[in-house]
Formats: sequence, C-alpha cells, structure tokens
Amino acid sequence: MYTGKLVFSQVIDHMPLHTFRQCVQRYDGNHKIKSFTCLDQFLCMAFAQLTYRESLRDIEACLRAQRHKLYHMGIRGGISRNTLANANKVRDWRIYADFAQSLIQIARRLYVEEGFAVDLDNTTYALDASTIDLCLSLFPWAPARRTKAAVKLHTLLDLRGNIPTFIHISDGKLHDVNVLDILVPEPGAFYIMDRGYLDFARLYRLVLLGAFFLIRAKSNTQYRRLYSQPVDRSTGLIFDQIIVLTGARTPRYYPEKLRCIKYYDATTEKTFTFLTNNFSLPALTIADLYRCRWQVELFFKWIKQHLRIKVFFGTSENAVKSQIWIAVSVYVLVAIIRKRLKIDASLYTILQVLSLTVFERIPLNQIVTDSDYKSDQPETSIQLNLFD
Repeated sequence: MYTGKLVFSQVIDHMPLHTFRQCVQRYDGNHKIKSFTCLDQFLCMAFAQLTYRESLRDIEACLRAQRHKLYHMGIRGGISRNTLANANKVRDWRIYADFAQSLIQIARRLYVEEGFAVDLDNTTYALDASTIDLCLSLFPWAPARRTKAAVKLHTLLDLRGNIPTFIHISDGKLHDVNVLDILVPEPGAFYIMDRGYLDFARLYRLVLLGAFFLIRAKSNTQYRRLYSQPVDRSTGLIFDQIIVLTGARTPRYYPEKLRCIKYYDATTEKTFTFLTNNFSLPALTIADLYRCRWQVELFFKWIKQHLRIKVFFGTSENAVKSQIWIAVSVYVLVAIIRKRLKIDASLYTILQVLSLTVFERIPLNQIVTDSDYKSDQPETSIQLNLFD
C-alpha cells in the first residue's frame, strides 16, 4: 500500500513556495498574523477550487472533517469560516495576482513548443473579455448598468497551451478596447481580436511597437483600395487587398497601409472581413488564424464551468479579486503538472479526478490512468518461516 503524501500535497509540491513567500513579503501580507497565514488562506481557497466547494461554510465543514490531515496538506492555521472570510477581505489580492503571474511564466516555458491549428513561428495571442454578472446591492463597487453589477475578465490567451498571460479584472463599465492602453505589446507577436477592439489609434500603437494584429472590420469602416492580390476563390477567399483608411479622422490615427481580406466560411455560411498589418502571410493562413480566436471563448466557458469564479465567497472587491486570481493559479498549476508529468488526459479530466482524490495517498501520475498502482517496494512479511 502506498503511504506517501496526500494527492493535495503532491499538487502543492509543484508550487514555487519561495516565490509565493516573496509575493507575500512584497505586500507585507503576514504582518501581525500569528496563526492563519497567507499560505493557509491560499491552500484553503485552492482546496475549494479543486473540490468545487460552494461556500465558506462548505469549506470549513469539509476541512474540519479531515482535520487530522490538515498538517500534511500544508495548512498550519485553524480552519474557521470567519477567519477565512476576513482573510479574503483584508489580505492584498495583489499577492495572489503576482503569484499567478509567476506560475504563468513557468507554464509558458513548458508549453513553448506546443503547437496549435496554424503552423506559425510567432507567438500568437487571442484577446477578449468575459462578464460575470453580480448583484448590485451586494457588489456596489462593480457597477455595470443602473440596476446591475458585474466584473469583467479581460484576458490575453497564449494559443500555445491556452495559458492566460495577461488578466485585468475591472467593473462592468470598462469598455473592452480600453485594455489596449494597459497591455504591453510583444514585438513580433500576433494579437487576434474581435471588432469590439477596433480603435485605429490604439492599433497603430501596436504597429509602432513591432507587433502584428488581426481584427475584424466593422461594416462602416471607410477605406480605399490601392491594389488587389490574386486569391484562390475555391478556398473561400473573396479578395485580398492593400488599402488605406479614408474616414474623417482615421487616416490621422492610422496613417499607414493596411491589408484587408474578405473570406466566406462555408461551415457557418458567414462572410468575414479582416484587417491586419501583416503583409507576408498567405491570405488563407490569416483566415485560419482568426478562427483560432475561438480558443479564448472556450477558455472563458471552461473556467466558468469548472472553477469557482461565478459564485464568490465574499462581497468586497479584494475578496472577489483574490478568489479569481487563486482560481487562475489553480488552473495554471494543473497545466504545469500535466506537462511535467507528461499526462495525456485533459485538464478537465485531471480536475475531475483531483476533486475526488485530494485526501487519498496515491501517486499523482497514477490517478488519471486506468492501471492500478503497484508499489516498487518488495513485499515483506512478519510471519516467520518454520522450515528454515
């Protein structure tokens, strides 16, 4: 029988604890704290994410039922609903945001060779935002409309491995395009966006910093064709043109040439018009590249279904942001484990298995396989042999 670490402890072993302590120290997170540290808070919230807990009372009941295993899980402080609620309210959410970013850097190095639908050497990102609806009376700090509250997750997703590299949490009023002012573009990278991000002044900033963008044009975009390039209409391409903008103000905001590609998707029976500042890739590759933007939509759908970011354990801004960043940390940590242990199963499968086995003593690389675990230690018996 395997008598090693708990599955939960094996998951936490993949955390860079030194980096976590640096994040805590950076924001003085453990100041005047004696028993329930920031690490205890993180582990309790990570447990809630892995096991799909619904409330603070739920977390408290489950962990107290296994109190003899808490020390082996790394939790040193006493478990109390009020203590955890207060920690979520007052501990600086930037501790967990910085730690999530450190995990993201580790994951990106592991997935750097990961392929995706388009054979492209450039780093490729999909940018989009997703809204989480809230009650205005409980979350007055996050207004969205006159009678509604919400938070928005503005996310930049690396399409190699579907790792979120940038997340900005705002109230529901912040327009998606404003995130381009916060984003630090990576030279040579592709940024794929929907037409909600169509702002030529902000897009020109990407050009000046050496990045490429791919975005859908709006129906009222005014431009003049300079010349057309040949296309194979049997592939769904309608035209591939080099254009300049001719609107009242847009030529001043974006004074350079653009590439305009029109494409008919036979699967959805829709016609798309793309704008990009890349003039070297084939037109069909550009169309295929935009299709990959759907990965960020699937990412939002996935985390809303399988992580606890729609029901919050606190109503303050700090509690909500802390919970979201810890959820992101858990997602990225599972992605790191999947790559390090060379597990073929999907993240969904791994999370489902972890939710049932966090208190078990099974080797982590065995829990998602169909084979039974067999100890490498030879079997020994305390029964004496009468015939020696």
